[in-house]
Amino acid sequence: MTDYKAERAEAWREELRKSIPAKDRTNLERVEMPMQDAVERRSNNLEVNLGLTEEMAVKESHRCLDCANPTCVTGCPVNVNIPKFIKKIEAKDFLGAAAVIKETSTLPAVCGRVCPQEKQCESKCFYTQKLKKPAVAIGYLERFAADYERESGKMSIPECEKPNGIKVAAIGSGPASLAWAADMARKGYDVTVFEALHEIGGVLKYGIPEFRLPKKIVDVEIENLAKMGVKFLTNTIIGRTITLETLRERGFKAFFIAAGAGLPRFMNIPGENANGIFSSNEYLTRVNLMHAADPEYDTPVIKGKNVMVVGGGNTAMDSVRTAKRLGAERAMIVYRRSEDEMPARLEEVHHAKEEGVEFLTLNNPVEYLANDKGQVQQAKIQKMELGEPDASGRRSPIPVEGSEYLVDTDVVVVAVGVSPNPIITSAIEGLDVDPKRRTIIVNPENNQSNISDIFAGGDIVRGGATVILAMGDGRKAAEGADEYLKSLK
Repeated sequence: MTDYKAERAEAWREELRKSIPAKDRTNLERVEMPMQDAVERRSNNLEVNLGLTEEMAVKESHRCLDCANPTCVTGCPVNVNIPKFIKKIEAKDFLGAAAVIKETSTLPAVCGRVCPQEKQCESKCFYTQKLKKPAVAIGYLERFAADYERESGKMSIPECEKPNGIKVAAIGSGPASLAWAADMARKGYDVTVFEALHEIGGVLKYGIPEFRLPKKIVDVEIENLAKMGVKFLTNTIIGRTITLETLRERGFKAFFIAAGAGLPRFMNIPGENANGIFSSNEYLTRVNLMHAADPEYDTPVIKGKNVMVVGGGNTAMDSVRTAKRLGAERAMIVYRRSEDEMPARLEEVHHAKEEGVEFLTLNNPVEYLANDKGQVQQAKIQKMELGEPDASGRRSPIPVEGSEYLVDTDVVVVAVGVSPNPIITSAIEGLDVDPKRRTIIVNPENNQSNISDIFAGGDIVRGGATVILAMGDGRKAAEGADEYLKSLK
């Protein structure tokens, strides 16, 4: 494989040989992330983005103006002290930079890879707001600091208060729960995380492909939590394997429910029950968590020659790029709005196009046609046009009458949203749940439910959110749970 990272590093070394006066920071160009060649990467599951070298990271850190009012921090749901960690990188104190991030972020190597910084911290950067230039590459630098620390073998463990002996439980082990568990452990609580599946990590493990977030990265972050004293129990379904009441009897004093949104949505169109039509949850779980792409495993998955993915979010991009790596000759995104309305990260859309994914925007499936064995063979697609904005602010798609046409497809992945699984909410008597969205209703100030010892966050409250927003919920709920438990004394 071509060493693109080394080539890019040498280019930056040449740049660093030149003198860069501090007054010229705003004239410096933003670094480009080294990555695998598109042709090579679509046939492997190795990480696409290769990370910055030390020279690149220091070069990019020079761009940070260390603003007196760092608006970038206001765009971070977990309140990372962004200027402080970037200045540590500028001083070449890379371990110090990682320590600053870990003061408030449980998963820095994860967030540096999958958070939509362009919509959060980087959107608030002075460069973006005032100079109309590319923001400081905050996400790249966060990833660099976290990766440097991990690869150095000198992983720091956040300091925890003296154990107070109070048992608390997180239900689900995704980013919201991991953030809550970390903050509660820091405060001295005895934390146990209960997970229904056989691996810890939630959506970080089953939902995000290896080429975007290597599982070893998630495992290291989880190991750090274990070193803080957090306990993990897998294969446990709250409401089935064990009840909340039983946990109360065993001495647990507060609970954080963050079981995600694992119930897939479908479009309820004719033929949608044909063989070869998957929800994105099932498709990605088979590949990411159950190793369906590995010939050494027996997990079944239909690889498909012509794969259609319906949707325009990050999950749709993950699904279609996975299909490409499984050997699809034609991998298509079918999305009912235009590309401008796509909620997926711009980087993910760009990477998908580089890898040969075809985008059929302003199109929507209305029927699937199967062969006599029940296997999907074609999709009937209807063209769309944009009307007035809907409640989300995006222009509503309107069907174009008489525009239907057929597309050959032997695998369809439906990625049009998810809902919380009702198992846990239906098992808790008296819990306030939104009847339409099936989400837990909480106080937005502290994420406390109507049942005083139950807090909740992430997708089971939001109905669908980013990793970093879920983590923000976890941190807020930890503050709320701490205040609640202290009020009992």
